[in-house]
This record gives sequence, structure tokens and C-alpha cells, in this order.
Amino acid sequence: MLDAALDSSGRSRGEERGPGALRAAGLLAALGADDGGAVDARIDDATRDPATGLIGAEQVRRASRAIAAGVAAVRAAGRHPLVLGGDCTILLGVFLALPPGSGLWFLDGHPDFQDGLGSATGEGADLELSVLTGHGPDLFDRATPLVEPAQVRLIGHRPARDEEARREADRVDPRIPQLPARELRQRGAAAVGRELAAEATGPTWLHLDLDVLDPAVLPAVTYPEPDGLGWDDLLALTTPLVRSGRLLGMSVADLDADGDPDGRYARRLVEVLAAALTP
Repeated sequence: MLDAALDSSGRSRGEERGPGALRAAGLLAALGADDGGAVDARIDDATRDPATGLIGAEQVRRASRAIAAGVAAVRAAGRHPLVLGGDCTILLGVFLALPPGSGLWFLDGHPDFQDGLGSATGEGADLELSVLTGHGPDLFDRATPLVEPAQVRLIGHRPARDEEARREADRVDPRIPQLPARELRQRGAAAVGRELAAEATGPTWLHLDLDVLDPAVLPAVTYPEPDGLGWDDLLALTTPLVRSGRLLGMSVADLDADGDPDGRYARRLVEVLAAALTP
């Protein structure tokens, strides 16, 4: 278990304290995991880079390389990393450490496919999937994407509700199969999880942005979206992925610890993660 308390707004919001909240709720012991400590992934420069549109762009690069070093060390020891954010920008560092051809199960209430300059916020968590697939700012001077679009599964997002969200939805690479929350609930989370596990053709990373959950069950996220999944849906969906034999590791992002003052949501998340991740 590796902490990466990256808040890409540069304003030290509650998700920066998410890893600490999950530790306080007993996640390490519940999983029987080894403690990988914390990487220095903090962003405190709220200035927007004029070239990329990204807040704290140079700090995002530094934090991503620090996360990559931490993930690489865990993998070199023959273990599966569990990276606790922070926000979804942590995925950039994760994929810097993964072998080419790695896939991505991307569970998120939003596509995170802005282009940087077009993002209303400038936060890395607005556009990490576009960066990973080669459609966003080239932050790492790479000739190829960190993950091929066809190797991504976009799962649990909601329909666009305003013009900016519609523009973002239109940007999503058509090679990325999409399974919105409504369709997932109709088909059944357990069935979808089994299908995704069966279709994977190689090692795959599992990313969980907690705003894939409905705010009725988890309001403590930065950008809540209605009509999301329930806790039972999340467990039914992720368990087959974890046990598929293809899991490289997992990242968890966007627990707003400030919105969970008594820790009840952190404790519930610990229960679900322990059920999914332990034999």
C-alpha cells in the first residue's frame, strides 16, 4: 500500500488527506498488506501553465515520476501495488512504471478527457485519461501513449449534463469501449465484472475514482455525480477483476476526508476493498 496524496488543484483539498483517512480507518490491517509508505506527490502550485493549461504542470511531472518510482519498487519486489490518492492524476505516475501494452479498467463518474487548455479547472484530474492515451498535453516527451486507447475500458461515467461535459464526451477516443453507469446497472454489475475479466488479453490496472459511486452512498468526493453505483455494485464489479489473474495493481482516488469528519465513509470503503482484495 502506497500513499500518493496528490491534489491537482494545488489548494490542499480534502482528497489530499484521503490516504491518511483510509489508514486511520484500518485499511492496511484489513488487507494484510505491506506498508510501502508515502511518496512526495504534493502539489502546492495553483498557477496554470500557459502551454498546457495544467495547474502546477512541473510539479505534476515531478509527482508522477515519484509515484512511478514507488510503483516500480513494489513491482520489482514481486508485489501488487495499491496506490492511494489524492486524485486521479496519480494514474500518470502509475503508468510511467507499467510495461508497454498494459490495460486499464477505468472506473470513474467522469471521462477525464479534457484537453488542458479547454478544461474549466486546469486540474490534472480533469484530463489524465486524455494524457494517458495521447490526446492531452505531452507532459513526458513520449512518442507513444502511456496506454493504448483500445486497452482502456471506461466504466461507470454519467451522461453529459452541460456544454463543457458534452465537448469532453465528444473528445473521447472512439477506440475506447464505454460502459456508462446506467447500462452497467441494467446489465448487472457482477455480470459486467465477469465479462470484463474474461475479455482482458493481458495484464491490466484497476483504477477506482470514488465518484463512480452515487452521492447518496458516498457524498465525500470532490465532484459528485448523481445516478452512480451503490456499494454492492462496486463490490460485485471489482471482485471478478481482482481475481481475474490479470491484475497488475489498483489505485483508489478522490476520498474527500474533509467531507467525512467521523470517518464513516472511509470505514465503509475499507470493508468493500477488503472484501474485494483479500482471498
